[in-house]
Amino acid sequence: MENNAFMRVDEVAQVLSVSKSYAYKLVQKLNAELKEMGYLTISGRVSKQYFIEKTCYNEQKIKERK
Repeated sequence: MENNAFMRVDEVAQVLSVSKSYAYKLVQKLNAELKEMGYLTISGRVSKQYFIEKTCYNEQKIKERK
């Protein structure tokens, strides 16, 4: 079963056209922000909704980049 609520580091790297190591840093930063707001986070994954909110990408652009 595919979980569309979260993005893995590989997907973040692909969508943003950055290295995997930089994508890890971005995921960590976004997850730190979410933790600060009281949300539970999963290491190596980030909420797709929060990613879209914090970047210039919307759901359609993410699908086009794949």
